[in-house]
Amino acid sequence: MDMVIPFSEVFLAAVIHATLQLELGALLLLYHASLGKHVRKKTKNLVDSYIAGIGMLVFLAVAAIAFILSHIFGTELYAEEILIVVGMLVALAIAAWAFYYRRGKSTELWLPRTVARFIDKRAKETNSNTEAFSLGVLTSLAEMPWTMVLFVVAANSIIVLPSECQLLAVALYTIITIIPPVVLRIAIRKGQTVVDIQRWRVKHKSFMRVITGVGFLVLGFFIFAFEVLG
Repeated sequence: MDMVIPFSEVFLAAVIHATLQLELGALLLLYHASLGKHVRKKTKNLVDSYIAGIGMLVFLAVAAIAFILSHIFGTELYAEEILIVVGMLVALAIAAWAFYYRRGKSTELWLPRTVARFIDKRAKETNSNTEAFSLGVLTSLAEMPWTMVLFVVAANSIIVLPSECQLLAVALYTIITIIPPVVLRIAIRKGQTVVDIQRWRVKHKSFMRVITGVGFLVLGFFIFAFEVLG
């Protein structure tokens, strides 16, 4: 049981991260722009580099926060600090329901217009693997108002694990978060079009919003039950 709860918290945090849509939306923009001007092999390489950028940022962020907690502060979060994290998770659940998606029949997200236009421009102008990798890092950074608390939850759980399991837990979090773009890449390779996928996202926007909000709540109550009351 000593390892089940930390791994469960890492898993839940990663699944919630995977339901967020900015990284997936930017990947669709990249696909849409690249398929019209590059051969499929070039597009594949760009997409692989983009996903690698996301994975690297996520891996380093979780590992860095875990290092800070364990080596600088020397301990996991105290109960009072965990209560703050739980409060932030509840607030993010409400925010996800209220304004993560903008109103209207689109999947336009909460981002400020200037940031959204910049990401859109970078996705359309990406022509090299380095640019695609940087775009993956950029979108992950832009999503941090929603993911930072998830990184903290995961890192706080990871540092209580045996040392031989800590790297495995960081890798688990990273792999789960990049599953949606990997699945999208496979779907397009199997014959789905960008338009088909975007239509699916628009149709199920309300469902995804509910799932994300509920996920934040479930994680908050789980942490409260096992880290505060437990």
